[in-house]
Amino acid sequence: MLQQTRVNAVLEHYRRFLERFSKVENLAAAREASVLAAWSGLGYYRRARMMHVAAKKVVKEYGGKFPATEDGLRTLPGIGRYTAAAIASIAFGEPTAVVDGNVERVLQRLSGKPVGGEQLWGSANAVLDAKRPGDFNQAMMELGATVCLARGPLCTVCPVLTLCHARGEMAGDRTSSRQQKREISYVLARQKGTVFLVQRPMAASLMAGMWELPEGQTNPSTNGTCLTLRHSITVTDYTVRVMQGQIPGNISGTWVSETRLGKLPLTGLARKILRAVEVM
Repeated sequence: MLQQTRVNAVLEHYRRFLERFSKVENLAAAREASVLAAWSGLGYYRRARMMHVAAKKVVKEYGGKFPATEDGLRTLPGIGRYTAAAIASIAFGEPTAVVDGNVERVLQRLSGKPVGGEQLWGSANAVLDAKRPGDFNQAMMELGATVCLARGPLCTVCPVLTLCHARGEMAGDRTSSRQQKREISYVLARQKGTVFLVQRPMAASLMAGMWELPEGQTNPSTNGTCLTLRHSITVTDYTVRVMQGQIPGNISGTWVSETRLGKLPLTGLARKILRAVEVM
């Protein structure tokens, strides 16, 4: 869940997810739609699908026990080098370093020069505390996330200031990409305790198979705006207008009982809208 998602956005999802899937066997046996429904709101839904497939492999090939090494973890779908190293060091104490964007920035500033690729991983392993690899890796990530910031690093309170060659910004430090702005409209149609939803194609490159409100331009004279909100996805900030009224023509969808909405794999935006208008 923490891949490409802020900690604060994950906490409540994590708690609810573990309540629903308390064991890897529960997750492996669940339908994909149930997994996506529990994941809804976190985005990057391929992560949930890969985790579901990985759970099945753990149960079928490993007897329900996770591999305890970085190499073993990398055999699971959806787990790459960084995630495998993080799990192996934090959960199983294997002395292997992690490199994410925060750790990369810390290492580059400590050395005073740009480092990348295998050299960066080598540098991370060179400074790793082999006796407490999990704690050390988490400390490095936290240092980059809270002190050694991309912009305006808090050098005066840095615990490793005396070891740092850069003492602040380096030439070539990454900067945040400028957010694009877009406006988009959705139609909220309700009747007799149901809501009209459409399902994204299973072959869609983004959020395949997820359910959402129908998108469309409505006539302001007949359908008024009942809600305006902001929503961000990666580098795009959306102004979302929700219009209450008739379903746009030529749209195929389904009337879904409001009592079933919590069990459907809704897009994060659809869930946000339905909660805002107190349908969920």
